Amino acid sequence: MKIEIKYESSWRNSFLDGSNNEPLPKAGRKFLGSMTSLKNKDNYIKRTVSHDTVMGVLNRLLGDQRKLYQARENVAYYFQTIEPLVTFDDQPDYVNNEITYIRNISGSEDQNSYTGMIKVDDPIFCSDYSTQLWGILSLELDELCDFILDDKKVVRSIDHNPLIIIGRLEEVFKFKAVPNEGRQQEAFNFLSHKFEKYNGVNRNEEILPISLYCSALYLQLERLAKQFDVSSAKTKAGGLSGISNNGFTKKDFMARYTSGEKKKIWGNPYIRKEKIKGIGEVTSLMEKAGGTLKINIDIDRSVALDFKEKIDNAGVSSFYLGKKGLAYVSDIRI
Repeated sequence: MKIEIKYESSWRNSFLDGSNNEPLPKAGRKFLGSMTSLKNKDNYIKRTVSHDTVMGVLNRLLGDQRKLYQARENVAYYFQTIEPLVTFDDQPDYVNNEITYIRNISGSEDQNSYTGMIKVDDPIFCSDYSTQLWGILSLELDELCDFILDDKKVVRSIDHNPLIIIGRLEEVFKFKAVPNEGRQQEAFNFLSHKFEKYNGVNRNEEILPISLYCSALYLQLERLAKQFDVSSAKTKAGGLSGISNNGFTKKDFMARYTSGEKKKIWGNPYIRKEKIKGIGEVTSLMEKAGGTLKINIDIDRSVALDFKEKIDNAGVSSFYLGKKGLAYVSDIRI
């Protein structure tokens, strides 16, 4: 028995973890198609037509909409003895790389956005300690080291506006790592002993400026507490909102100083970019294919006629082949 299936725009990628051959977890399968997830090469998952794909199609032609593993578990599984006799040949006419916008229903939050009006009058920006606290971000690196090691008073200042402050933090984040030597090393050692969570070096043991500045903010907060009431600057956990000893998260920082909630990510283009040595930057997009799937089933004529009758009775006109796309039976021969 030969079944010929035509298909168009069949997706050849997967953006969920786990497998269709096992029960769904309580929280569902994890979404791997976000821009952050796709930075990991293991999350760019390619799919091809497999034996399971073909068996899923054959079950669908009988009108069975259960997952394949569920159908196989049934004692009355129609293909119990037929499945080993099924072979196939996938013949794609084309394979395109297209930008596809994927909906993310997990409700992830945008790392770099916020909603609502900005609270420029929050106490952390208009208190008597504000100038000296945020002035840390206006210091040059050598001045920052002097502040950390010599407890020098901060005389520089920066506008007490959350957008300007987060903009400065983003600017500092782009600073190149510096050698772990001299005054930088002394400042690093001082902060390492002062803050247990501080770990401001990269893989090459070079010092990250952003970690120095963020920990210096906590150091300044502690020193200012001797002169001022700085409780209005702290969260319930006792820290600075969105700022840790090693860095910052824009969405968490802005969430406290805006009137709206964190901005949700409702979707993103399915795209992965990576730099490959000797090649350069390589962009991987969603693969979509169209062509013909030829299925051969080595069964007796009587069994084939019974199968064809069940297909006709089910009356399935079109269906998915793999993930998405459109497929239909173009020919059945016995």
